[in-house]
Amino acid sequence: MNDHETGLTSYVLRLTDTLIRQGAKRAVISPGSRSTPLAYAFMNSKDMQTYMHTDERSAAFYALGLVKATGQPVVLLCTSGTAASNYHPAITEAFYARLPLIVITADRPHELREVGAPQAIDQIRMFGEHVKDSVDFPMPENREDILRYMEQRAVRLLSVAKTAPQGPVHLNVPFREPLLIDLQATAPVSRFQQQLVGDLAVTEEMKTVLETSITQSKKGILVMGEQATTLDKERFWEFAKALQWPVLCDPLSNLRSQVPTDCDDLCIDQYDALLKSEVFAEKMRPDCVIRFGPQPISKPLLLFLKKTCPETYIVVDDSPNYRDPIGLTTHHLQVSAASIWQQISVPCERTEYTKQWTEANQISTDVMNEDQHFHQDEGHFVRQFIVNLPDHSDVVCSSSMPIRDLDTHFQKTNRDISLFCNRGTNGIDGVVSTALGIQEGRKRKTYLLIGDLAFLHDVNGLIISRLQQTDLTIVLINNNGGGIFSYLPQASIEHYYEQLFGTPTNLTFHHIAAMYEAQYDAVDTTLAFEQAMQTDKTANLRIIEVATVRADNVEAHRSVWREIAKRVERIGD
Repeated sequence: MNDHETGLTSYVLRLTDTLIRQGAKRAVISPGSRSTPLAYAFMNSKDMQTYMHTDERSAAFYALGLVKATGQPVVLLCTSGTAASNYHPAITEAFYARLPLIVITADRPHELREVGAPQAIDQIRMFGEHVKDSVDFPMPENREDILRYMEQRAVRLLSVAKTAPQGPVHLNVPFREPLLIDLQATAPVSRFQQQLVGDLAVTEEMKTVLETSITQSKKGILVMGEQATTLDKERFWEFAKALQWPVLCDPLSNLRSQVPTDCDDLCIDQYDALLKSEVFAEKMRPDCVIRFGPQPISKPLLLFLKKTCPETYIVVDDSPNYRDPIGLTTHHLQVSAASIWQQISVPCERTEYTKQWTEANQISTDVMNEDQHFHQDEGHFVRQFIVNLPDHSDVVCSSSMPIRDLDTHFQKTNRDISLFCNRGTNGIDGVVSTALGIQEGRKRKTYLLIGDLAFLHDVNGLIISRLQQTDLTIVLINNNGGGIFSYLPQASIEHYYEQLFGTPTNLTFHHIAAMYEAQYDAVDTTLAFEQAMQTDKTANLRIIEVATVRADNVEAHRSVWREIAKRVERIGD
């Protein structure tokens, strides 16, 4: 080997070894020339699992799905130029969703920057404030001081990515041609072995704040936002059972599934529908709220909390950048939620306030399950979808209406079903790829609930189904446009509504299914949909297209909410 090849090989093998030792053992690679040295090193490593994806934007969301599924950092690698620009939407989502995505962009050497060289753009800190840290690495050289510096920076970057609040980091790595490495070589021996990070401990002052707030409260509620897949449900419900407070469980908390029998009535899954009633909401003013995780999806819950402004509002968040979009926090406990559940226990008697929540929750559940309130609207399809989900399965959904329909209709169950959604920025891009990444990371039967516009945003995400095995069923709700806008004030301006917000495309998706050799069904009745859900999956990929009418959905939803309000407003009288 000449000096260039020796230096390049030592550099990329040392970097690869460092990434693996720091926990990044999966890499999603976008094809390209300038990233060749690292792509070869990743592919050649027995300890790095690699995935290829030809579309950079979809590749980034696929990597994001892998991070969500595994809770571990995932490497994302591309060539120089606008390939890196296409990573930005997923990086933004990873930043706000607090996901440790390790972004590596190959770059031209310094002498080819800003001189008109092809595929050379300014990549230094190109992701701005949407990454936690960004480093422009030195050129590869076969010098121990350069290798140690590169290794040290990589270790620090991964530590930053994994430290609360977790988030993406960016490594910009320049390479000169030729770009080939010696695949028979071994990584240079490193002095650095391991970096260990401990959890924040619950302090005595934190215990005092919690115990005092709980014992002084007469109307307390727990609010559970999105939780990690590593959530210890059993330990949480022991904490909640001692407290005897109602637990408002966001669907992404995944606390609506596998609910212990003795805690079933504490799990409040109908609060979104209940709090649409101003009369009920006024009766249920809390004096203390303890929230774990981000603010839940439900807008009625957000407005309820904002209006009632509880005297004590405790946010448990392991980051100093605690999340509070309504500015109500009175106490921020910077510690992991699990530490609270393990170390705090304040046994309480069940109050009349808790009994009223559980009674209202049951009333709302009964209304939801009365078929006469549903016809062929999307809510009924979503209910049928949930009922027919098999045990030990995962559901990924798009933002906009799908996650709100799941919030409304996903009732507590003893089945093992986990829900995922990209709620960092609440966008509808990259959803197909995220679902495929989650399925690969968890290796469970996976379903994607998505609207037609979100599906169109990420059709290219299906490409990976041609490159590897998957097990994904896509339930595609086709209401010919942006369904969520029908619930907003914009819908009242009929003259411009369809052109600006409804945006009908008049498309169906059987041709896309055929292109990817997907099993395909088109349905427009709940009976046909139920039959399709119960039919065995026979292909790598399945698409069930469900035709609905936007206008019908709005009235059907509102009629149910009116019925729930009428019944629960008598509680406590």
